[in-house]
Amino acid sequence: VDGDTIEIRIPTLEQCETCGGDGAEPGSPVDTCDTCKGQGQVRIQQGFLSIQQACPDCQGSGKKIRNPCKKCQGDGRVQSSKTLSVKVPPGVDNGDRIRLSGEGEAGEMGGPAGDLYVQINVKPHEFFVRDGNNLRANVPVDMITAALGGEIDVPTLKGKVSLRVPAETQSGKTFRLRGKGVQSVRTSSPGDLLVKVSVETPVNLNSKQKKLLEELQESLNESSHSHSPATSSWLDKAKRFFGEHLN
Repeated sequence: VDGDTIEIRIPTLEQCETCGGDGAEPGSPVDTCDTCKGQGQVRIQQGFLSIQQACPDCQGSGKKIRNPCKKCQGDGRVQSSKTLSVKVPPGVDNGDRIRLSGEGEAGEMGGPAGDLYVQINVKPHEFFVRDGNNLRANVPVDMITAALGGEIDVPTLKGKVSLRVPAETQSGKTFRLRGKGVQSVRTSSPGDLLVKVSVETPVNLNSKQKKLLEELQESLNESSHSHSPATSSWLDKAKRFFGEHLN
């Protein structure tokens, strides 16, 4: 999210210092391939077709080595490893790639080195799940706060903030905190933080607390109003379902 500079150690093929990358033992000549005349390719005529392919004698190098280098066995490259500093820009996402020019493996027969592509794998976070530029988080809310309303502390990438939970909030309700998400490398403005609340049922109740809840339940049952909208809706659907099947 914030960007950083990290060090990575990678295996690579580097130019052989003994032969300078040409694959020949020092002091030994490198001849031009007689088959392709140094072109690295040969043309084969098959009827009306003319096919061009890599020279089978020099494998496309255009050269013939009489005395291969003992260190690299004539390849011109040796296996090695190196440590690189990689600048990770802010807002990179899983699967993004960073190109390091010239940090790939050395070319064959003294050719220039290629590029290195570093693919980003983002580790899972303790609180947040990334969804594009948005972040998602699940936050528990006690039953009393959900019923009467109140404020809860919500973690963000820049520290905690206070979220106002309105009265009668149901479990699964999602609140949007604008600008508390991630600013991608491809956009100019940050995403949002989507907070999904989960209403917790109290546990480890003593006898007095249980008695209070029983009294509350009795009071709710005596009321003429519905205090459990999801339950009422579910019961209505169940009655219609079983009624249809019973008929």
